[in-house]
Amino acid sequence: MSIRLVPAPISLVFSEVDVDKDSFKREYHQLSESDDNPINQWLKLAKARGETSETDPVVLNLLVELHNKIDALERFLKNEEPQRISLTVEATIDSIGFEYFNLSDEILQEGREYYGRVEMPVHPKRDVPVFFKAESKTLAKIIKIHDRDEKEWGAYLTARERVLIREAKENRE
Repeated sequence: MSIRLVPAPISLVFSEVDVDKDSFKREYHQLSESDDNPINQWLKLAKARGETSETDPVVLNLLVELHNKIDALERFLKNEEPQRISLTVEATIDSIGFEYFNLSDEILQEGREYYGRVEMPVHPKRDVPVFFKAESKTLAKIIKIHDRDEKEWGAYLTARERVLIREAKENRE
């Protein structure tokens, strides 16, 4: 079996699932619902009713993100930041595929399952919760990821491939 990976420097923090499976599952579900704040819910409803059809989607998304940033700043000032589970290992992902990623260091134990948060370098920046299984000391297979996060992962992978193709073309010229 051939796994195609694309270079992509991404940060990851993780722990072995056996440490606290229930807490990891709870955080996994909480992080999926973090998008469902009141402004995002309003926007989904407005789109469903067709109320945004004559609105520039880029401006609307930027406005919603600005609102979310203000909310985050307000939570920070009030010291209401959501508590995240402490994960024990910090690592760097050096390449990704649609269902796999490869770490830059040999720190995984083959066959073991892990829970982690991937810091996706996209706008808006956020942590993507994943459950993964070690295929080798560096290679991991994603076994559980939210649908929306999976789409974002795939979009980021595609964007990285485009960058590499462009760079290869420029180097040939």
